[in-house]
Amino acid sequence: MINMSNIKAKRTGTKVTTGKVRLSYAHLFEPHAIEGNEPKFSTSVIISKNDKETLQAIKDAVNEAKEQGKSKWNGKIPPNLKTPLRDGDTERPDDEAYANSYFLNANSKNKPGVVDQSVQPILDATEVYSGCYARLTLNFYPYSASGNKGVAAGLGNVQKLDDGEPLGGFTRAEDDFEAVESAEDDFLG
Repeated sequence: MINMSNIKAKRTGTKVTTGKVRLSYAHLFEPHAIEGNEPKFSTSVIISKNDKETLQAIKDAVNEAKEQGKSKWNGKIPPNLKTPLRDGDTERPDDEAYANSYFLNANSKNKPGVVDQSVQPILDATEVYSGCYARLTLNFYPYSASGNKGVAAGLGNVQKLDDGEPLGGFTRAEDDFEAVESAEDDFLG
């Protein structure tokens, strides 16, 4: 079993491996299209405001991506630049899952690798769901598209760390039912 206290955020350039975060709107096994856009693998990443290490790694990676973006933005960082990290208390005040947290949305055209605590591939899509806890690799990159300029979060890989209360009304079959004896068992008994 993993010692959860050993899970530390780390950053290499614009790539961040988060600490323990919570997934929401998780589409990790099948790409999902939002508002008619190209289907992508995606998740909303909920980061506790207490996880200073992950938040600092993300801020540093975003700053590095801003520097890299100057070449796309006429040599300077635009004043109205969009950045991925958002305050859950401000932007999602009615959603308890986002309380005392920051969040960002990460996506990718490529399917992320999804593994368990032992770094074994998870093949059952129901194992990794909105509400579970994980750590992710994220790559922050500058963009300039359709008049919008900013830094976005690319979704890398996912390691599930822990189960959590499912978000969005989703429940697992294992939690909805208990085992029952079949009539065949009664007949043979």
